[in-house]
Amino acid sequence: MSLVEIARYQDVYEADLAAAFLASHGVDVDVTERFQTTVDPLMQRALGLRLMGRSDQAEQARDLLARVRAGEFATVEGDDLDAITPGTRAAGTAMALAAFACGGFWGSSLPRRFRPVAWQGMLASAVLLAALGGLLWVAAELVLNPP
Repeated sequence: MSLVEIARYQDVYEADLAAAFLASHGVDVDVTERFQTTVDPLMQRALGLRLMGRSDQAEQARDLLARVRAGEFATVEGDDLDAITPGTRAAGTAMALAAFACGGFWGSSLPRRFRPVAWQGMLASAVLLAALGGLLWVAAELVLNPP
């Protein structure tokens, strides 16, 4: 039985998803050019990935993929994510600023013992400790000497 091209994709994940969908409907296909495109991901756009299948199942496979593109298999249970809330956005911004202040964005692949000292984290820790110490001192003064 000869193999024919059923579809061509630019992304390995999309090709794998289409192959799994077709396999779940009884159509045997194979994703070609997988080795070349996973070794050098830039080759995915240049070569593309082909779904190759048996010639007697090619029409059924193309029909199934056309029905997928038309949205026939879409579910109504909601594939979209909920809108991001302002509190979540603020928390993400705070975490990003904290990581930046503590040197979280200056990482490297070197083992920890070979990395340079992250002075940003030490400075942030010193400032936070000084602020905490000041707050504790003010609280102790208010408790010991009420106004």
